[in-house]
Formats: sequence, C-alpha cells, structure tokens
Amino acid sequence: MINQHPPSANKIRLSKLMVQTGLCSRREADNYIRRGWVYVDNLPINILGTKVYPHQKVVLDARALAEQNRTVTILLNKPLGVVSAQPEKGYAPAISLIKPETRSAKDISPLQFKPGHLKGLAPAGRLDINSQGLLVLTQDGRIARQLVGSPSRLEKEYLVRFKGRLTSQAIKLLNSGLALDGRPLKPARVKLLNPEQLQFILNEGRKRQIRRMCLQVKLEVTAIKRVRIGAVALGKLPIGEWRYLGKHEVF
Repeated sequence: MINQHPPSANKIRLSKLMVQTGLCSRREADNYIRRGWVYVDNLPINILGTKVYPHQKVVLDARALAEQNRTVTILLNKPLGVVSAQPEKGYAPAISLIKPETRSAKDISPLQFKPGHLKGLAPAGRLDINSQGLLVLTQDGRIARQLVGSPSRLEKEYLVRFKGRLTSQAIKLLNSGLALDGRPLKPARVKLLNPEQLQFILNEGRKRQIRRMCLQVKLEVTAIKRVRIGAVALGKLPIGEWRYLGKHEVF
C-alpha cells in the first residue's frame, strides 16, 4: 500500500523524512518506528529502514507526542573553563553543572528537578571552553535540530571584548567581507558598543568563528559572551546557574 506511487518518484528512509520535517530527532525517529508509533498515510510502520515517498503523510502516535511533551530544555550560563559536551582532562562538562543547587532561584518554571531530566540531555550547539554565556541543553530532538540542524537560521548574539585598533574598513570586513577555510562567511551584523566591546549577530557557527574573524582584521579577542539564541535571551541568569526553558518561550 505504501508502494502505490509513481515509480519515478524517489523514496527516502522514513526516519530521514521525519527529521527533515521537524517531527523529531533521528534517534527519536528510530525509537518511535521500533515501537510502532509512526503512521504513514494512516498505516502503522514498525520496521526500521522503511522507505517512503517525501509527499506521504507522516503522523506520530499520541504516545510519542506525550513523550515529547515530557522532555525538558535547560538554559545554562556556562562559565569559562567548562566544555560544552565531551569531558576533557581537567575540565568539567556543562552537564555536570545541572543539579538542584545550581538552579537559579529566579526560575519560575513549575517543574521539579528529577534525575531523569539528565537522561539524554545534550548541548544543542557548542560554546568553546574560553567563552561564556548562553548554552542550551535539551532532551527534545526538535529543538536540537532547530538550533544546530543544517537549515537553522537562528540568530546568535555575542558580546565581544577586544584589543587593537578598530577601523571603519575592519568593521566593513567583519560584516560582509571575510572567508574562513576557503568559504565565504554569511553576512554578519557587527557594531561597536564602546571602545573595547563589539556586538556580533551571526546566522552560522563555524569553529572559533568570532576569534578567527577578529584575527583577520588584527583584533585580539579577550572575552566572548553569548547573550541570545533566536528569541531566547540569557537575561540576568547568573554565571554557572541554569533554568528550564519556559513553555511560552520559543527560539
């Protein structure tokens, strides 16, 4: 029944289609398929590797939707010297800071912290060890894809302290005239806030991008703080503390 489509159409893996359409993450897709919680044109599918046509209607079972609604997303003000994900010798991973005693006293979420909130919790994007500020950790594959998936266009805002002589030509280059690793960068929005600080608003996140951009215009970066991702701001969250993403908040 799923195969009753023009032979010229190209099938893709069901799990891939689910990720592309934002239903869930790849890991969640395999899990839901395995449990029979995915319907294609109203037919239940429980075989991993099943291929479908991109135009077919894919729907999640109510049990999968309920499971997604129980996932949590956490906002952390990552300190310097903490790595985003994989532990490094002598440095703590960000997830080690997610514990009851480091939860912000101003967190208005009604959620009570549970050890289960750490299961599958992973950073959605990175913030290097020498940078601080907003880091998102989530159990929700939809949010992870929104923040780090290839089609992501979310703005990321940074406050950058620097040393060096900033010229009008340097500002022009930072906004639109640089390339990294042989590939041009997407246009950025960079402006001077005071004699020692720049505001960077980026739509991409290449490795050490801000530091490498500044190096090209002979500026030395002394501090980087991420203060916003999309519509979600760090606000007054203290360094080293965290809070839950509110139900009303969307990136």
